[in-house]
Amino acid sequence: MRARCLFWLAVAVFAPAPARAQVVGEVLPPWTQGTLDIHQISTGRGNSALIIFPDGTSMLVDAGAISGKNPRYVAPRPDDSRSPAEWIVRYVLEMLKRDPVPALDYALLTHFHSDHIGQILEDSTLSKSGQYRLSGITEVGEHIPIRKILDRGWPDYQYPSPLEDRNVKNYRAFLSWQAEHNGMRIERFQPGRNDQITPVRAPRQYPNFEVRNLMANGEIWTGVGTNTRQEFPPLNDIPAGDRPNENMCSAGFHLSYGSFDYYSGGDIPGIPFEGYPSWHDVESPVAQAAGPVEAALLNHHGYLDSQNAFFVGALRPMVWVLNVWESAHPTGRVYHRLQSTRIYPGPRDIFATNMHDANLLVVVGLDQLKSSHGHVVVRVAPGGSSFRVIVLDDSAETYKVKSVHGPYQSR
Repeated sequence: MRARCLFWLAVAVFAPAPARAQVVGEVLPPWTQGTLDIHQISTGRGNSALIIFPDGTSMLVDAGAISGKNPRYVAPRPDDSRSPAEWIVRYVLEMLKRDPVPALDYALLTHFHSDHIGQILEDSTLSKSGQYRLSGITEVGEHIPIRKILDRGWPDYQYPSPLEDRNVKNYRAFLSWQAEHNGMRIERFQPGRNDQITPVRAPRQYPNFEVRNLMANGEIWTGVGTNTRQEFPPLNDIPAGDRPNENMCSAGFHLSYGSFDYYSGGDIPGIPFEGYPSWHDVESPVAQAAGPVEAALLNHHGYLDSQNAFFVGALRPMVWVLNVWESAHPTGRVYHRLQSTRIYPGPRDIFATNMHDANLLVVVGLDQLKSSHGHVVVRVAPGGSSFRVIVLDDSAETYKVKSVHGPYQSR
């Protein structure tokens, strides 16, 4: 009897504490071991997501920062007292505060537009080193160590044409300095691989967790092994006006944890503009590789060239997350396709980070969103069998829960 009592006492002492429930009006309970968190951060100035793997490995996907006042843009969140990247930094540090020295194990930049990497102006603040200016990912990296960064262009940044704008030049200066002085590793994002982004805290503890690189630069995973195919014709065979643009070259990935699947694809388009070649539709071949998922991030913020019917029907998620911050995000036809039970049956819930008030008036049905403002957190239970969506207040740094949705059962 005494031995049995000692056994159960040991279980009580060493077993991990159960996760605290999410309660509306209270602060979001911290991530716990075995849980997968996907945070779509709301700043009103571009895209940024923090993903915490089941073992605690962290990855930032994009760090957008656009500047200027424009009636098409929503107001910065929580406000304009700090730069967008500062708000991202503070959010990340809050969510990683359980680490003695918070750091990002990975940062992935889907492509090189300012709402994904940061916008550099003439008066942008210089880094402490004086070698680059601060905005977006360079500002994040100034305050939080990044151990490995992946993008579609390293090391030469020549495809599909030389990338020589101010933002990319500044970013490359940041990479050079960080690699030399802080030991940051830089890699080209390679489609097809499932061993480039892996858990680093406890790599063998969660064998049912995987990040599969889906696409970049028109090279798309076939769904078989690590094989890929190039969907874009050779550049020499393409008229100058038809060449791939930056959005088309976006990097994207498929994340799986047990029976839970998630998709993120940058700004790839799926509906070529009139008169352009059919291969400008990047969504369709990507959808063939990705297949059905439980949750998906909207391509290109829901702009009019995105979310074609085949893509929507192939992924058919239970949850759509809309990273929006402009009056054209999303357009009415895009929203109609997301809702359409003719494209795929069954319920689906739609969450937006920062919907423009004008769009709420123009697009019929947007008032039916599960949430139109806030940080959107997809929290997946240990093992991946179920998940919840938690919306956090983005009007202040309270990290308080506005609403909780689910649990959804992974398929």
